[in-house]
Amino acid sequence: MIENLFNLKGKVALVTGGSKGIGAMITRGLVESGVKVYISSRSEESCNAYAAEMNEIGECVALPMDLIGTENIEALAKDLSNREKQLDILVNNSGATWGAPIESFPEKGWDKIMDLNVKSVFFLTKSLLPLLEAGGTAADPSRVINISSIAGFVHGGLPTVSYNTSKAAVNHLTRILAKELAPKKITVNAIAPGFFPSKMTAHFDMEKNAEMAPLKRVGQPTDVAGLTIFLCAQSGSFMTGNVIPLDGGMLIQI
Repeated sequence: MIENLFNLKGKVALVTGGSKGIGAMITRGLVESGVKVYISSRSEESCNAYAAEMNEIGECVALPMDLIGTENIEALAKDLSNREKQLDILVNNSGATWGAPIESFPEKGWDKIMDLNVKSVFFLTKSLLPLLEAGGTAADPSRVINISSIAGFVHGGLPTVSYNTSKAAVNHLTRILAKELAPKKITVNAIAPGFFPSKMTAHFDMEKNAEMAPLKRVGQPTDVAGLTIFLCAQSGSFMTGNVIPLDGGMLIQI
């Protein structure tokens, strides 16, 4: 039993934003675990390049798509359904941020972030329900993992009002979807990372942020890949509706 506890071989996954940052870390972890991983991102170039890199160690397919707009979301779902009969794992990772003082915060900075960080999570999950239902059983449900942030719990000290609000919305959406989709043999959980090296955090002082965390370091690829594998394997089959901080203890510090 123990030897199969974290076994994901033969599963099929879709990771949005899967070619960069935390999405790329999750993609690699799943590919190395024997999962056939489809990745989607706004940049066709980076999506194709990372899929090619991952194909050196496993199976990875690029499906480039901008997930702002329900027509694009539905196109991605249709493309995937033409290729696969079921989907075992959906990782809703695509996201963006926008920083500006409240006094000058633009409407486009609100709408873009809400559309990508919240709306696309709901509508992509909705569009992929037939594939997710086809893959789920009582003993081994299909998995939806939403990538949130500790910014969904706290202010964080940055002028990113729409980003923080969107991640709080993702946390609650996760709980709502978990309740709604449990009868369909689908679990829904969220990972709320702290500081991980990525394009989104490139302007931060990583050494300073490492010192702020009780564990005195920032996140590494194996941290988020490991938690994702745990949630997707038999080890996580009895978990749903959870928002799990992955922050080195940052939330108990701020």
